[in-house]
Amino acid sequence: MSLDQPGTFTPMPGAAPLPQQVAAQVRMETRLLLRNGEQLLLAVVIPLLVLVGGVLAADSVGLEFAQSPVDTLTPGVLALAILSTSFASLAITTGFERRYGVLKRLGASPLPRGGLLAGKLGSLLVVELLQVLVIGTAGLLLGWSPVVSVASILGVLCFAVVGTAAFASLGLLLAGTVRAETTLAAANLVYLLLLAGGAVVLPLSTYGDFGSVLAWLPSAALGDGMRSALMEGSLAVVPLLVLVGWTAIGTVATSRTFRWE
Repeated sequence: MSLDQPGTFTPMPGAAPLPQQVAAQVRMETRLLLRNGEQLLLAVVIPLLVLVGGVLAADSVGLEFAQSPVDTLTPGVLALAILSTSFASLAITTGFERRYGVLKRLGASPLPRGGLLAGKLGSLLVVELLQVLVIGTAGLLLGWSPVVSVASILGVLCFAVVGTAAFASLGLLLAGTVRAETTLAAANLVYLLLLAGGAVVLPLSTYGDFGSVLAWLPSAALGDGMRSALMEGSLAVVPLLVLVGWTAIGTVATSRTFRWE
């Protein structure tokens, strides 16, 4: 063996390739999300309670849908799960990371700040995949019969990715501009308001004339898009454009106001 081969007897310091760094960040962020009891409550427990409770109570409270309650509510609950993870969980986690100086230190690491954000978004998609499996299984046990086609799968993927981007940009906007305690309170409050009146779980038609106003909310656009994909097997273009618009607004605002410490 030649003694002058590079790296044979001497260390070769340097950062790992960017994809490898991002993948490691995704794994770490995913573990942190799954270990946090409060985040699991937002991500899985509350959506499951909404689904089961809504299906069981639909007849007794007089809710009438074009299709069965489980077929109508399950897509909305999947949208709620995306909202809870990509907005509330991300905002709260990032807010406290910023408070304790974690973001400042990560920002000075070999992982570029764009890679850090990519790692966070990647972990959101991993957690959301687990949410879809859990909530989808619960829906099937309750009698859910989704439309399964190429168009429906494409619709779900489009709305999951764009919805995650929209709510993640808004969550980072909140986490990067106010104190961690304020982020915690505000994120939970917005989550509850959108759950109750944001047309994410229930169709816009249940809100009467006010539904035309709610349609411009990202929560309503996400819920409407998921229902269109899983109930009709179609890609709802207008709700998708609404989410794209919110993504652009949130991204621009976050890039101009986000503070790393």
